[in-house]
Amino acid sequence: MKKFDDTFRTKEIQLIAGVDEAGRGPLAGPVVAAAVVFHPSTFIEGVNDSKKLSAAKREKLFTQITEQALAFAYEIIPHTTIDEINILQASLLAMKRSVEKLATVPHLILIDGNKTFPSNVYHKAIVKGDAKSFSIAAASIVAKVVRDEIMVKLSREFPEYKWEKNKGYGTAKHILAIKKYGATPHHRKTFLKNILTGEQLALLD
Repeated sequence: MKKFDDTFRTKEIQLIAGVDEAGRGPLAGPVVAAAVVFHPSTFIEGVNDSKKLSAAKREKLFTQITEQALAFAYEIIPHTTIDEINILQASLLAMKRSVEKLATVPHLILIDGNKTFPSNVYHKAIVKGDAKSFSIAAASIVAKVVRDEIMVKLSREFPEYKWEKNKGYGTAKHILAIKKYGATPHHRKTFLKNILTGEQLALLD
C-alpha cells in the first residue's frame, strides 16, 4: 500500500493526503471524513481498509496513525445536512473540510472513490482506494473509529436501536426497532422512506 502512494511521489510531490469517509450507508448518525498526511518514510504495519479490520485492531492503529502522522483531521457532517443535500454531497463536503483542517498542506490529495471535491491542491480520485493506498486506508481507519465512537455514545440515549453494535446501519434488528419505536432525532429521514409509512415520515417534520 505504501508502494502505491510512492508511485505518485516526485521532486514536487512528497506530502500526500489520503482522504476517506465512514458512514455513507447507515440509517442514523453522521457521516465522518478524515484526511491523513505522513512523512514519505513513515510506514505502519497493519494499516488496511478499515472494513477489513476488527474494532480492536482499528483502535490500536488509530492511536499509531494519529501519533505518527505529520497531520490528520476529520470532519463530522450531521444527519440533518445529509437529509438536506444528500449523502454524496455530504460525504464530499466532509472530505473537503477535513483536508482544509490539516495543519500541513499536502502536495497531492488522494480521494477514495470516483468523485472529487474542489481544491487548490492537485487531487485524484482512486476507486477502492482504501484497499490500495496507505494514506487513504489510514484515513478510513480514523474516520471509522471517530464515527463508531459517536454511535456508541448515541446508543446510550437510545438503547433500543443497538447502535453500539450496528453503528446505525440497517440491520434486521435496527429496522424492526424503527418500525416498533419509530425514528429518533438522529435518524436520516431520507433513508427511511422504505421503512416508515408516509404518515410516520410526516410526523418527523
